[in-house]
Amino acid sequence: MQRTACPATADHSAGHHSAGHHSARQRIALRAILAVCLLVTAVAGCSSNKMVTLRSVPQSPLVDKLKLTARGGPRASARTRQLLRLYDLTDDLKSNPQELLQKLQAIVDREPSAEKVHAIAELSYLAAKHEEGHNPKLAMDLYGSSVLHASRYLFDERFAGERNPYDPQFRDACDLYNGALDSALRLVCKHGGLKPGQVHTIRTASGSWDITCVLRGGRWRVEDFDHFEFVSDYEINGLRNHYHTYGLGVPLIAVRRNYAGEPAAAKYYPGNLSFPVTAFIRPTGQVRQEYAGGAMRQQAVLELYDPLVAGRIALGDKQVWLEGDTTTPLAYFLSDPGLNSLATVGLLRPEMLLTTKRPGWKESVMGVYMIQPYEPGKIPVLFVHGLWSSPTTWMEMFNDLRSSPEICEHYQFWFYQYPTGQPFLISAAQLRRDLADARGVLDPDRQEPALDQMVLIGHSMGGLLSRLQTVRSRDDYWKTVSDKPFRQVKADADTRRQLQNCFFFEPNPSIRRIITISTPHRGSKCSNDATRWLTSKLIRLPQILINSQKKLFRDNKDVFRDTAVLETQTGIDSLAPDSPIFPVMLASHRPAWVKYHNIVGLVPKGGLFGSLAAGTDGVVAFESAHMDDVESELVVTADHTTVHGHPRAVLEVRRILLEHLAELRGFPGTCPPQTRTAGVPTSRR
Repeated sequence: MQRTACPATADHSAGHHSAGHHSARQRIALRAILAVCLLVTAVAGCSSNKMVTLRSVPQSPLVDKLKLTARGGPRASARTRQLLRLYDLTDDLKSNPQELLQKLQAIVDREPSAEKVHAIAELSYLAAKHEEGHNPKLAMDLYGSSVLHASRYLFDERFAGERNPYDPQFRDACDLYNGALDSALRLVCKHGGLKPGQVHTIRTASGSWDITCVLRGGRWRVEDFDHFEFVSDYEINGLRNHYHTYGLGVPLIAVRRNYAGEPAAAKYYPGNLSFPVTAFIRPTGQVRQEYAGGAMRQQAVLELYDPLVAGRIALGDKQVWLEGDTTTPLAYFLSDPGLNSLATVGLLRPEMLLTTKRPGWKESVMGVYMIQPYEPGKIPVLFVHGLWSSPTTWMEMFNDLRSSPEICEHYQFWFYQYPTGQPFLISAAQLRRDLADARGVLDPDRQEPALDQMVLIGHSMGGLLSRLQTVRSRDDYWKTVSDKPFRQVKADADTRRQLQNCFFFEPNPSIRRIITISTPHRGSKCSNDATRWLTSKLIRLPQILINSQKKLFRDNKDVFRDTAVLETQTGIDSLAPDSPIFPVMLASHRPAWVKYHNIVGLVPKGGLFGSLAAGTDGVVAFESAHMDDVESELVVTADHTTVHGHPRAVLEVRRILLEHLAELRGFPGTCPPQTRTAGVPTSRR
């Protein structure tokens, strides 16, 4: 017998169904509000967060060891005071430190020992501290004496049998070398004297020294250096991990300048760029006689190394590790207030990124960026940011990846800046053009094989831009708006070219891997009527673009079957789940040479946010972010704005990059052998 529902039951069922729809709409609305709040919080955090703060006192282990800030003033170590007692020189310590140094030097000349040389290094440093305020020239001489005597303690072959790396004095000698060099360089920098090619003369108890500043290793030029800041002056606030290697030398922050005749690749450097440098003094062993029968002057070089290239250097038959810091210069650069506004400008005023020029260049601030010099033989990894974001969003991952010696040795990292306020089809076309332009600048003859092994990493909307670099459009994208041949479009040449670039394209043969992170492959429900209405009020598109669009529709009524895609005016509009572009993208023809990887974020369970955003990262639902046709997919417990900096996501990207290298072993020119030239590093760590 056939059953029928009674009216009351039917009405209740309909009411329940209606309530369910109402509840679903409420959840979507709440998720959209939460997503906007999440993005606003992330952007506000970036704009207000200063990555470094100035320390009240420069960081140095000598502060505690020698009581530099103690009420009674600095004091020599117990072992140095004992040595002075043995030679009845205690009173000289109180009366005339310079005479004391002369007497100690005479004792060293008669009875050389590492202990005495260490004492001279320490006492020279203390005397320099005392003189620094009222006699900078004498302080410079004394700091130089401290560095050179510490170097003698560490490397003089006469003391090879005495040196004991387990003796705390050995570490003290390293600290004296670094601390005295740091203080000496500060005096040099006050007078603008720290420049490659300049010579500084100091006078010590053991004679005069001519010290020549030279640039060693790396790809920075002498002309790139504007001025220096000191790593020890700054404390990092905005990056979780701090990569600092321990050894000899002074980590510096070099601030770059623009100049006439700079290499073509310099157009990709951001303004106010800073980069890491380590300063190291090396006695050459050369002696020059000033004039007939005159004094003898010893020679040394003050070497400036790029710690990303030089982890250790050759000193005679020894390998010396350099003190280096790659994170503080990065944080210093990221503290530039101009960088913090890029995300909001790119969303709300996209035309500004297109019209504002790079410092010293004709090109707009939009496009490819490098924060290290272009390096032939290294594979580019291009980071592409997402909606309401900028390249600074990648700095956690970049900082971590760059710390890996093998990654750093074989990859170079580039960044892409684009206006996220415009639809992603337009941004993808611009990325195609900008990558082609970069290849033309860096390798016009296409002789560099490493540039044909590129890896693109895209977060959120940036993942869509990245995938669109590797698919063949055929006429599938054009069919979302028209059944007529493209040649029938009536428009001026510029409009036709822009349309064609957006809807017709081929895969970039130089891109071999794509890594997408929290990417809305099927759109995002956060792009709904409410958010699209709100952003339409906030995002200001160029009036010339709006007028051009209206004219295009008016002149081609018989060509366009559906103008929904063409009427998409903002980046948020283009992410609507009902956009006809997403099914086409998912079905697009992809070349066999490209491999795809995917990382999906899911908000942690628990709490109001975890409950409302369950099954999403707060912006993109799992169903939209998940992909089946990938080499690998990793789910990370993190929200949309933090997933690409999460340790598990970073480790996964590192794994993929190493896998890419493993598959390229033996590929000519891509993985260069380590350089083993004397004085040039063999490894970064």
